[in-house]
Amino acid sequence: MELRDKVAIITGASSGIGQGVAVALAEAGMKLVLTARRKKLLDELAAKLPTEAAVVAGDIADPALPQKLIDTAVETFGSCDVVFNNAGVMIVGKAQEIDIEAVCRMVRVNVEAVYRLAILAMRHMIDQGSGYLINTSSILGTKVRETTGAYAGTKYAVEALTEDLRMQAAGTGVRVCALEPGLVETHLQDHFPVHPRDSLNIKQLVQPADIGRTVRFMLEQPDHVAVPRILVMPADQGM
Repeated sequence: MELRDKVAIITGASSGIGQGVAVALAEAGMKLVLTARRKKLLDELAAKLPTEAAVVAGDIADPALPQKLIDTAVETFGSCDVVFNNAGVMIVGKAQEIDIEAVCRMVRVNVEAVYRLAILAMRHMIDQGSGYLINTSSILGTKVRETTGAYAGTKYAVEALTEDLRMQAAGTGVRVCALEPGLVETHLQDHFPVHPRDSLNIKQLVQPADIGRTVRFMLEQPDHVAVPRILVMPADQGM
């Protein structure tokens, strides 16, 4: 895909991986639709980018937001070429201690909201005959470690839908990928009693800019090349 003047939706864009991808795609000349709950952070990001960006603040768990994002991309910039379906939360813990309501909220964000946007994006892209859908999974979408089962389950669900949509998209001009990050320097695990960086003895985490370069690499592959999944992790992360 020639990225200049193409249009990308980025969810969870206010920080972390979403912000890193927004910067990378803006530097490639893409126009962006940015969404997250924190409008102030989105506005600050949009003001710093070297390209046009529309801000749509909202809760990704709102059933109306996914269609609103696609409509904003088309009405503001004329198309929707890439959807980076990235917003998510991480709740882990032992069965005796974990907050069940927080787990259910995580399922709504990590599964229901991701499914809504992915399916709507596929409908739009197949109708237009082109596009790239990237769903953020996790290394924990491929394996489980103790206390992470609820979170890993949401990412296994993302893996399953992504693989199905990839097969459905074959021959349509649409490509679909699952991005599987290991430990990235974000706020996702800031609420943990012990950060995984310390429990796993990882000296250097993957940076959001590293994920941005990875996503740009995927998008810039020629049309006959598919990247169904890509795992990005710290060099000294054993798991």
